[in-house]
Amino acid sequence: MLNYLRTIVRAFAITLVAVVIAIAAFVAFRVVSAGQVDDDARLAAKQQYLSGIGAMAAGIRRRPNVIFILYDDMGYGDIGVGAIGSDLIHTPRIDQLAAHGVMLSDFHSPASVCSPSRAGFLTGRLPPHAGMTSVLFPDGSIKEFIFSTLLNPAANVRLPAEEITLGDIFKAAGYRTAMVGKWHLGDRSPSLPNDFGFDTFFGALYSNDMVPFALYRDQSVVVPAPVDQRELSEHYAIESTQFIRDAQEQPFFLYLAHNFPHDPLSVSAQRSGQSDAGLYGDVLEELDHGVGRIVDALRDTGQLDNTLIIISSDNGPWFLGNAGDHRGRKGNTFEGGTRVPFIAHWPDGFPGGRVEAAMAMGTDLLPTVLDLLGLPAPQDRELDGRSILPVLQTGADTPHDYLFYHDGAELMAVRDARFKYRGPAGVHYGTDIMPIAMSVRQKEWLFDLERDPRESYDTATRHPERLAQLRKVFEARQKALKENPRAWRE
Repeated sequence: MLNYLRTIVRAFAITLVAVVIAIAAFVAFRVVSAGQVDDDARLAAKQQYLSGIGAMAAGIRRRPNVIFILYDDMGYGDIGVGAIGSDLIHTPRIDQLAAHGVMLSDFHSPASVCSPSRAGFLTGRLPPHAGMTSVLFPDGSIKEFIFSTLLNPAANVRLPAEEITLGDIFKAAGYRTAMVGKWHLGDRSPSLPNDFGFDTFFGALYSNDMVPFALYRDQSVVVPAPVDQRELSEHYAIESTQFIRDAQEQPFFLYLAHNFPHDPLSVSAQRSGQSDAGLYGDVLEELDHGVGRIVDALRDTGQLDNTLIIISSDNGPWFLGNAGDHRGRKGNTFEGGTRVPFIAHWPDGFPGGRVEAAMAMGTDLLPTVLDLLGLPAPQDRELDGRSILPVLQTGADTPHDYLFYHDGAELMAVRDARFKYRGPAGVHYGTDIMPIAMSVRQKEWLFDLERDPRESYDTATRHPERLAQLRKVFEARQKALKENPRAWRE
């Protein structure tokens, strides 16, 4: 018996050592092989395309200034404007832009978490096509090692350099370009803001809950970590308004990407305790004040009427915030995770005072800019977005037959103007005291968003023909993603 036990212990020890060696070998391999490689042929095609835009720049007839303001985790119902707006949070300057501009009531972020969503907004391509399917963490951090190197070794650690961004297009078209705020698409060259068409950058490379959290001017730290986040919105307001006042001799593009209302929340002393919605409301009301300063700078310099201002959010709300009475929040592909505010204000460009119901997505921004400037789209890659300029100008119907919802590289759902098909997948369930929620697998679902915008009831048995149609679209898209994940064209 003793010899038998010794044999078992020895076998267990040998197995344990083998497992440890295998894990160590895998980790060593990932460390050595870590490093993202860009596609030289696509890089060359990108440069050729941008050079072509540069050659066309003199012939662009209309060059409005463009300001794109993107909030972090602001919910569909967090601002005061509209029937779904919060009556606890007062955002008069944003509301004023909406009242004299165009709101889209069925607008979606490209993803339900930040890095993939921001890639979609800037490139016009959904996360798998843009090569950005997961949230990025600081280079060399434990979280990057765990979530990128070990758990998701195929994921990129920065936006691929061959992608074409709004910054690239505006710069090639002769615009002065600046980015202020949160980048979160890579902390190493060639995937920094200055590498993607922005003449200047002031802001943070990550979310405000990541460390080290410092502020950069271009590639140099100017406010060391840890930044006093009570001053963060003020920093961004000063940088944005100064850029506007300095950019009067040349059309400009400003991408202002706030870190708030992402958790942890911070607000200046003078704004603290002002909102009936608590600290979250204080933060949003300070952000609204910053919008007012931008509008005032434009008015003071005579540029307001010829400036297109776009306001949106990178995904739905996180721990706090109002998802607009939709199911879900940040991190999932129910409507509450992706349906976000969208306001466009341009006095010289289109009549305001309208709410349009056409479904649209953040990937539409880049094609809309190309349409606005009369520029061609790149021919070597598929753009998922479509121009929504006719929607903004005349209230045209949606340019989309379908919208696709992804979680990372996985396709989760597809919808048309009325119905949303969700493929067989897990739905997270957990009680308040469970440290980790469980994914409980469900069958395919079909939601009638026209009659059930909260996605409360599966209507698959009532509408079998629509179920079959959207399932076919869903499966065809899955096949296309498998065959050509980056959607390159020959």
